[in-house]
Formats: sequence, C-alpha cells, structure tokens
Amino acid sequence: MRSYDDETLPLQPPIRLPDEATLAAAVRAAPLAEELGAEGGDAEVLAAWADHCRERLAADEGLLVELIRLFLSREPVKGEAPETLAGLGLVRTAEPYTLSWLGLWAARLIIADTTGQEIPVMGSFAGADAATLLHALRSYPEAERDEELAGWLKGRDRDDAVASLAAALATVSPLSRAVGVEVLSHDLGDEGRHALLRLLEEPKLGAVVAARTANPQRQPVPEEIAWVLVDMAAALLEFGDAPDEVIKSIAMGMNSEEQAATIAILAFGDHPWTGRVLQVFIDHHPDERIAAAARKALRRLRGLSDLRG
Repeated sequence: MRSYDDETLPLQPPIRLPDEATLAAAVRAAPLAEELGAEGGDAEVLAAWADHCRERLAADEGLLVELIRLFLSREPVKGEAPETLAGLGLVRTAEPYTLSWLGLWAARLIIADTTGQEIPVMGSFAGADAATLLHALRSYPEAERDEELAGWLKGRDRDDAVASLAAALATVSPLSRAVGVEVLSHDLGDEGRHALLRLLEEPKLGAVVAARTANPQRQPVPEEIAWVLVDMAAALLEFGDAPDEVIKSIAMGMNSEEQAATIAILAFGDHPWTGRVLQVFIDHHPDERIAAAARKALRRLRGLSDLRG
C-alpha cells in the first residue's frame, strides 16, 4: 500500500461509528461476504473483513486512493460506485455514492496502516487516561471536543479530573499540551484556571502555560525562551499546518538578522521537537541566511545532544 506522511495527511477530525454488532451485520450483508464464508462472532467477522479489504485494495491502488479520497472529502461522488468498493460494502451505491459506515470503519483502519495516524472515534475515550484523551482531542472541532470531554468527565470526580489533566501537560506532545491548556482554561471553569495558575512556577511548562494564557505575571527566564518557541511552533507542525505558518510562529515580524539570532538560540534548548522545527526552517525558509542559521543551529544541537548523552 502507498505510504503517506504527516505533511500529506494533516490530523483528521473524529468520526462517528455504530457499535460492533451493526458493523458486523453490514459485513454479513455485503455482496462479497461469501468470499470469506460471513462465520464466528462479531469481532472475528470484523477482523477477517479488515484483512480481506486490505488485500483487495492493496491489489488495486486506484481503489485504495478512491477510498481514502472519499474519507478525506466526506462528500458524495457523482457516477457509478466502483464495483469492488460496492461489493465490499464500503460505499452506499445510490447515486451520488458515499462511504457507508463500513467504509468509514475500513478507511480509518487503512489510514492507520499507511500513516500511523489513529483517527479518533467519537465517544470512545470515556475510560481513557488524561494523556490519551488530550492526544485524541488534538483534531477535534470545538463542538465535538465539548461532547467528548463531557463523556470523559461523566462519572469522574471533577477535582481529580482537573488534576489529572494538569499533570498530563508535562508529558504529552506539544499539540496535546496546547489542547490541554485550552480545555483547562476555557472548559473547566475556575478549577481548571486555578490548576493552570499552580503550574506557572514549573520550569519550562509554566512558561508555556503563561504564553498560551497570555499571563503577564510569568515571564520566561532566558533558558526557557527556546523551549517555549519550539513548543508553540511544534504544535503547529504536529497539527499539519503549512511550513510558512510554523516559520511565522517564530519569526513574529522580526527582520532577517533578528530571526537568525533567534534561530541560533533554539540550539541551546532541549525540547524534543527542536530538530524537527529547525528542519522546517532549513527546508522552507525563503531567506538563505536564515536557512543557513538553522543548519548551523541543527549541527550545534546535535553536538550538544552528544555531550548530554
């Protein structure tokens, strides 16, 4: 199967799926179900059908691309549905045709296979820990995020929930951290805001929280500046924003000389995403002087990493 990377497939919003029994019933009703003999419990049927779909689509890249295109656009397509996709039960064959529930389910699995991106399913994180929830919420539109958060909070002690979200901020990815700060700041009332205030004195994390909540009471010390800049740029990179948006997040209207000096500072931070952010400047900055500064900073970063390691 064709491989996609994060630059060609930005984070995808969550999907809604029916329960396992409904999906398994759709497999048993598919025109090509007899190829596998449609036997076993629901989970066994779905596992076998997933493998079958992978094999059939791997043999025809055009069908694979069509399935992913239907998934990404979520729009109906005029014309007759491809015979194999219809036979596998992956599309609704009325014209214009669209993905069926089974098609959404299969496309999600195939995208995970080819990109490593696990597209979240609405309502499936009620029992997750705080870090897993924040990772999932990275791609949620606001309304869906509120719905998923409400399901996660249901049955939990609110103070414990707020505390676990605040504690997770130190360990999650940059975009998950940005989502967590927003959830605590805007969705969890005074408890959430107080939890963020308690984090302000934490090294690095406190500086990021202050920057994201525009809190003037906490200014980064010099050694935190690189960490904050990289963390905020990395969140954009993680979401799949265009390279120029990542560059703007650090450039912030500075002239070339100022940008080059700022890029040099990044090498002295120990943020795990520093190398990836510098690579964006190397590959995409239109000013060769700044790209050169990024190359130099990346060499210095690697040298310092060797010394630390």
